[in-house]
Amino acid sequence: MHMADALLSAAVSSTMCAVSAAAIGYSITKINNNELSEKKIPLMAVAGAFIFAAQMINFTIPGTGSSGHIGGGILLAALLGSYPALLTISAVLIIQCLFFADGGLLALGCNIFNLGVIPCLLVYPLLFKPILKKKFSTSAIGIASIVAAIISLQLGAFGVVLQTQASGITELPFKTFALLMQSIHLAIGVVEGIITAGVLRFVYKMEPQILENANQKIVIGKVVPFRNKMIVMVAITIAVGGLFSIFASTYPDGLEWAIKKTAKTSLHAVNDHGRKKPLLETTARIQNITAFMPDYDYKLNSKRPSSEGTSVAGIIGSGLTFLLAGGTAFIISTAKKRRKRTTSVSANKI
Repeated sequence: MHMADALLSAAVSSTMCAVSAAAIGYSITKINNNELSEKKIPLMAVAGAFIFAAQMINFTIPGTGSSGHIGGGILLAALLGSYPALLTISAVLIIQCLFFADGGLLALGCNIFNLGVIPCLLVYPLLFKPILKKKFSTSAIGIASIVAAIISLQLGAFGVVLQTQASGITELPFKTFALLMQSIHLAIGVVEGIITAGVLRFVYKMEPQILENANQKIVIGKVVPFRNKMIVMVAITIAVGGLFSIFASTYPDGLEWAIKKTAKTSLHAVNDHGRKKPLLETTARIQNITAFMPDYDYKLNSKRPSSEGTSVAGIIGSGLTFLLAGGTAFIISTAKKRRKRTTSVSANKI
């Protein structure tokens, strides 16, 4: 569901960039020390790397000729909490955009909002957490995961429709485009929910305090040994990004599928009205420079995708996401601790 720049006007893309930037800034101010403890920072880095790797695996939606991949917002929020999760999914999307040309640079604000803000700041606290508050168990985790993933993707897909329509660049019929987007992402949401439930139930059985910390603000005990668990998660991430990504579906994803299907209903379903787009050309040039492995393959490989390139891209991308997510968490944590010490010293002087 990564949007491309060609679908958006400068006004819509800049507005959504401002909205997403404000959401990220708000999340940074709301994160507390417990959410960025010495145990949560490496978890944030590993979780981000895993989501990057997992998003490379497009699964086929039977009978549609389409594919989908997990968004990961609900999974991250369940592991980390709302605010760290938004920062983490933003790191994933930034790495994908800049270095792998997955999603447009102008569209980055829209993608962060649809795949990050909606699941992390809206659906997780308003839907996922209330379900688990009634009964924290593996069965409740499964139900909450499936319901939250479906709702997140439905809202995100409709967000894509609204943002595209508001831009007025394309002539995709609203009703047809919306119907196709909602229906295909309903199927994708079911699969994502099942995957999310499976991962969270695995983590809960491996270390319950991880989910309890995110959902109920229970502090992760110092006696909990995290090293072996982090090693297991890193190994899974490398396997997913470096090996399983090779077997990803080659069918178009839900957004591409919906556009193609909608385009068949009108000879002018996708149309740029002949407008010159200097900003679009500029961002495309920037992406061409920064994206050293566009479409998750070697840049000079213009003939056809190679499995080797996909594996390398999966490992490199996961590593970059690990560094960006973990580095961001460390910087924020350090700054907050320093500010707390400064405030404490000032108070004592008074």
